Amino acid sequence: MMTQIVFYVFAAVLVLSATMVVCARNPVHSVLFLILAFFNAAGLFLIAGAEFLAMTLVIVYVGAVAVLFLFVVMMLDVNFARMREGVQRYAPIGGVVGGVLLVELIMAFTHWRVATNIDQIGHLVPSSPTRTNTAALGDVLYTHYIFLFQSCALVLLVAMIGAIVLTLRDRPTGRRQNIDRQHDRTAADSLEMLQVPLGAGVAAQGGFLRPHTSYDVAAVPGTYGTQAWREQEMEEETQTALVVIPPATGTKGQDNA
Repeated sequence: MMTQIVFYVFAAVLVLSATMVVCARNPVHSVLFLILAFFNAAGLFLIAGAEFLAMTLVIVYVGAVAVLFLFVVMMLDVNFARMREGVQRYAPIGGVVGGVLLVELIMAFTHWRVATNIDQIGHLVPSSPTRTNTAALGDVLYTHYIFLFQSCALVLLVAMIGAIVLTLRDRPTGRRQNIDRQHDRTAADSLEMLQVPLGAGVAAQGGFLRPHTSYDVAAVPGTYGTQAWREQEMEEETQTALVVIPPATGTKGQDNA
């Protein structure tokens, strides 16, 4: 009895939070409701005895995917007031698409039937008192559904690349590194060993020190912070001259005369 009550509580909160993900006007609130939906889905997995799926849902989706969605929404700085300007114009098209999806869902649920050989599917995961839920799930994922599993990984990879591309900004103060040169440099090129007396501290030695060319070794030539960039900045400062415009000699009345 108690298990049924807990199930209905988690299921009700899950349905309400999933509805608010779609209906919330603020996208940040939508992401927060999505996190709430993930937590309640994890609770349902625990009731079903799938503790590995529950922990994976909390760690992976709540700790990584949902937080990634939140960061992307906050960093894009989208003008949502401007996006809502054409809602009335495209409302009929959205209504038609929503109606088609509703009809498809109704047809799918009305024609859904329980398989007659449902009791014969147990051979995928052999039941054993010593076999854990994680081991059985691994057998199913990496044998019968390996291609679908890898396809899901590719979808997540595309989403990650898309988030990086959308939030990338080309700034003049950005530092870019040459990965091959960074891997080829030695410890002597980037570190400077100092004999600091006991109790003197770092401030007595002039602060944190590093070789002047440590960044130049691995940086892309000409980027911010390199020696070439500093020389260019110094050259531009020396060539800059203050232009003084002398005031006009005549007055407005004399010019008119």
